Order: sequence, then C-alpha cells, then structure tokens
Amino acid sequence: MKKKNQKKEKHPEYQYLDLLQDILDNGVEKHDHNTGIGLTSVFGRQMRFDLSKGFPLLTTKTVPWNSIMHELYWFMSGQTNIKYLVDHGVPIWNDYPYKIYKAKAEKGDFPKMSLEEFVFKIKNDKKFAKKHGELPRIYGEQWRSWPAADGRKIDQLKWVIDTLKNFPERKHAILSAWNPQFLYAMAKPGDALSFPLCHILFHFNVSGDKLSCLLYQRSCDMFLGVPFNIASYSALTMVIAKLTGYKPGEFIHTLGDAHIYHDHVDQVKEQLKRKPKEFPKLVLSKDITDIENFRPEMVTLKDYDPHSRLVAKMTVAGGFNEKDRKPFIPKKKVKK
Repeated sequence: MKKKNQKKEKHPEYQYLDLLQDILDNGVEKHDHNTGIGLTSVFGRQMRFDLSKGFPLLTTKTVPWNSIMHELYWFMSGQTNIKYLVDHGVPIWNDYPYKIYKAKAEKGDFPKMSLEEFVFKIKNDKKFAKKHGELPRIYGEQWRSWPAADGRKIDQLKWVIDTLKNFPERKHAILSAWNPQFLYAMAKPGDALSFPLCHILFHFNVSGDKLSCLLYQRSCDMFLGVPFNIASYSALTMVIAKLTGYKPGEFIHTLGDAHIYHDHVDQVKEQLKRKPKEFPKLVLSKDITDIENFRPEMVTLKDYDPHSRLVAKMTVAGGFNEKDRKPFIPKKKVKK
C-alpha cells in the first residue's frame, strides 16, 4: 500500500518536454551553415527511459510508428537506397538524394523535376532508383559494412551481438557511424557526405539480466528528429536484448547540440500545453532469433493513444559543402 505522502512519479515524457522549455528559455541563437535558417540551441543534455515501464513513443503528439520501424529495419539490414523506404511510405529520407539530384540537374546533367516527380520515379523505375536513390556511407553501411583500410567490410552490428552473447561483462560493445574518411574536410575532395550523420555512436551494457543502450547524438532536431531517435533506439535495444537473451533495461539518450528550428517554435509551444498519456507497449515476436531474419512485422506496437499530430516542415540542414574545405589543410606525413 502506497503512503499518502509518497510523491507520484513524474511521467518520463517530461524529460523531453522540460528540455524543449529549457531550450526556449536558455538557448543560444544560431543559424544553419547551409540553409541559413535560424535555430535556438543548448549543449549537453541527457534523458533516461526505463524500457520495463512502457515504450517511450511520445504521446504529446502523434509520432508515425510505421516510419520509425521501417527506418530502423533499413539501418539494421545495411541498406543504403531509399527505394525500400519509399515503397513502404516512409518519406523522411527523400530530401537528401533529391538535393544531390537537383544540384546535378541544375548543371544540365539530368532533367529537372520536382521532389514529388523524383519520388515517383524512385518508386516506379528500378533503374532510376538504383542510380539516384543511393545514399552511400549512410547508417546502414557503417553499421553492417564499415569499409576497412584493407578492403574488408566490417559488420559492426553482428560483432556487437556476438560480444553481448559471449562476453557480457566486457565494456566494448560499441558501434560507431562516425567515419572521418568520408566526413567534412577530412574526406578527399568528392568523397565527403553531403548530408549529416547525427546519431553517431551507441554503447550497449549488460547489468545482471538486463541490456541497456547509451546513444550519443551530436546534432538533435528536438521537434521532428529526436522523437524518432528515442523510439528507434529504444526499439533497437529491445530487439538486441531479444537476440542476445536479456531483458530490456534503459535507453539513455545523450544529446550534444539540442536545438529547435525557428519555424518549429509555434508547434513546440502547442506541444508544451499538452499532458503526457500512458506510454504504449512494444511486443516482440518469439521468431526474433537472428539478425539476418529480422523483419519489421515481428515488432508490434500496442495501446498507443497519443494527442493529435503537430505538422512542421523538415529542415534539410547541415552536411558538407566543398567551399568549406579551404580553411582546413590536412597535415602531410613527415619524412624521417
């Protein structure tokens, strides 16, 4: 029986809502270096979600679960072409290959077309999709086929799973998507990614019979991106726990630059007026036994009853522009 003076536990979603308010109250004004769009930012925050107490899919607005699960599978299966996402009605990566195509079309290399026309072609023309739907060096490739210097392809995700199964007390079950060879001015001219990698490193830990995951995310779009990231990595933790024989522990989200874009502020203020509801449940099929056989339909969301949608435009920000290379001169090897 609970004592009368015992405080009611605060809903875990308030960690996210309180961080939104923190940014509005204490953030520094900045501008995205490619688009010029304004944003308000704080640096270095953390949220923790106990996965035994419900699945942290935000309830103060509707978050599209279909998109989250298919994107996670896209990463986990090592895919780099957006056709899989387009075929499953997931639009969140469409802008990035279109940005590359549009730049080439403006030079006269390809016919000009709208984003809608581009996505239609990706969906209905396999040859076009193969050529223009690729996002090389994206998460799936770094997770499952990291390009080693000696020509090997390293499957980091499979290695992590093996480590958790066979060496649970060790501290090195880490996966990194941050590969300097292909990032910013560290890359050779023409090799740098033109789109950003934001959630760049995650670390699993076994404590007793529970598996927890800590994510470091360097750049955090708080209104649109972070709700996806919370749910995606929580689901990943639960799937990896299932594959390795543990119970889900915590998902710990460490945020670097946490920001609100200025064209999302009205939606954020509306969301802050809403009270969180009970988190839904995530049910995993007993058929989840091997990473190679895993499919999105093996994961079922139950009892999700969120507030209504809050629509905002996605900001295609960040990434590398070759003109930014000038200030950086790589050091030459010193001859002995």
